[in-house]
Amino acid sequence: MKEFVLIFRHSSNGHMAPTAEQLQERMNWLASIAAQNKLADKGKALSARLAKTVRPDGVITDGPYTEIKEFINGFIIVRTETIDEAVAFAQSNPILKAGGNVEVRAILTPGEKDH
Repeated sequence: MKEFVLIFRHSSNGHMAPTAEQLQERMNWLASIAAQNKLADKGKALSARLAKTVRPDGVITDGPYTEIKEFINGFIIVRTETIDEAVAFAQSNPILKAGGNVEVRAILTPGEKDH
């Protein structure tokens, strides 16, 4: 089994709170992954307000990636046999219905090369 991080992004509003219905849909989605014993880490929500970006030469800017128009809202880690299985979980995430997207990345183990 390999671990993949699913990174949730949304472009419209990094401060937007989900409705009760959206929250329940997300919880059901997460529970379905956990029920398959594929959830390695339930992750966390990430703040768009309490954030800084640190750059070379001591430059610090407010917010996450102020030069792009997407906010990283949170992440989870899944444990699957293939990236395709991790992508299938991402494809069923409710954030897609709200105009967001999910980035899927393999987590490299120490010493593992990124081919």
